[in-house]
Amino acid sequence: MNFDEISKHLGNDAESLLGFKSPKIAKELIHVPGSDWVDRIFAPTDRSIPVLRSIQTLLGHGRLGGTGYVSILPVDQGIEHSAGASFAKNPIYFDGENIIKLAIEGGCNGVATTLGVLGSVARKYAHKIPFILKINHNELLTYPNKSEQILFATVKQAYDQGCVAIGATIYFGSADAGREIVEISKVFQMAHELGMATILWCYIRNNAFKKDKDYHVSADLTGQANHLGVTIQADIIKQKLPENNGGYNVLNQESSYGKTDKRIYSDLTSEHPIDLTRYQVANCYMGRAGLINSGGASGENDLQEALKTAVINKRAGGMGLISGRKAFQKPMKEGVSLLHAIQDVYLSKEITVA
Repeated sequence: MNFDEISKHLGNDAESLLGFKSPKIAKELIHVPGSDWVDRIFAPTDRSIPVLRSIQTLLGHGRLGGTGYVSILPVDQGIEHSAGASFAKNPIYFDGENIIKLAIEGGCNGVATTLGVLGSVARKYAHKIPFILKINHNELLTYPNKSEQILFATVKQAYDQGCVAIGATIYFGSADAGREIVEISKVFQMAHELGMATILWCYIRNNAFKKDKDYHVSADLTGQANHLGVTIQADIIKQKLPENNGGYNVLNQESSYGKTDKRIYSDLTSEHPIDLTRYQVANCYMGRAGLINSGGASGENDLQEALKTAVINKRAGGMGLISGRKAFQKPMKEGVSLLHAIQDVYLSKEITVA
């Protein structure tokens, strides 16, 4: 898909997203992804040589290999959202091998999925596409449902499966956040010791964050979650695309909550989605940890929404997209086409960092 086709699919959003030129946080202040990412960003760090090799392996694979950008297929919804709810639209994905096939055919840098899926096909595929073991999950069979991430696997199992990275979720803002932070910090340390990279799903989770808007996707709150994530040495941060701002301000109307500064909303962000996402990048040590945004749920306008998210992420200074349901809840051929379209945004020389 070329630039003109991308622009056409963006529809009414094309001019606003592709023509945006005045971010609140200047491009010169952030670390922009590029082919020299490991040399420029990770070589000076405390990461070991095997970790650098693992990150480079991930960045070097697939259609985006060598660009500094990533396209990752994540499929843990069989646990997070129940297998029936996730795979009823396309039952072939009850068989985890098809998840791996989709990632390969889709030209992804890597595939992130569960211990069971990777273990069932590890000897067949671990040398064909970088594996990322999603190590913890929120199972939704307990009644009543609760927001609590628990370990389903060990770091050693990821290592034995040949994974280049592990992924984990922390529900920042939840009653369980303290335990999860301590637990995943230790898990990440062990992963680095064994030579694997770390990817953190920095999700906000608390019913109190739903007010006049859903502040689970507020730039200020998700930005702080990102900052907590890089503090425990996540190499890549996964975050939902911001849809609003001012979560701290709204929550402080009811009781004292957190700390904020009015300059976040006047000097560092505007209402433009690229500015809101740039603030997420800024909280990842100005992009030293790559920001990948999630693709979101599947719907009627998946291609348009996926392209829009990719353009916002790239122009904000992010590292790529991690899109699952929009791809696997379709026939495989259509899922592959959607993944390729996302990747075309990052391959486009006309779409640049704002």
